[in-house]
Amino acid sequence: MRRLFSFPNPVNDAAARTVALGVVVMSLLALTVTRWALVPLAYGFAARVATGPTLSPLGQFATRIAAPRLSRWRREVAGPPKRFAQAIGTVLTLACAATWWAAGWDVARWILVPLVAAASLEGFFGYCVGCALFGGLIRYGLIPESVCAECGDLRQRFAAAGFPPPEV
Repeated sequence: MRRLFSFPNPVNDAAARTVALGVVVMSLLALTVTRWALVPLAYGFAARVATGPTLSPLGQFATRIAAPRLSRWRREVAGPPKRFAQAIGTVLTLACAATWWAAGWDVARWILVPLVAAASLEGFFGYCVGCALFGGLIRYGLIPESVCAECGDLRQRFAAAGFPPPEV
């Protein structure tokens, strides 16, 4: 049971970016075609927070089908910030669902706009907004550094990505 409710660390970046692209597609479907696409979107986020890709159909597709085919872009990234990002997605989709119920879709749909923006940054450019927030929370001492030592160290993260480290 403990293994079921775990999150991978490290995470395959190609799989994470595939999930982000799936989130973009489902969010755009919810915004333009059917608002009921919000239901599998919210479920997917909650499932990925709780079990990683294990109970998420999109997570399964990303790890078992898409990522192996993208193996030349394989890069390992820290798992805790990715889980944090999935938790932010869970909060946003559940807030959207609650707002839809309480105030109607015309108000609720605006909650999906930042989700589409953040997932697009991750999927298309490899920039994880939730991961950046996680690193900031570590640097400010709100999350213990022991949770993810490399997450608070920008120099190490930039070097791993092949960029010159920033002057901090």
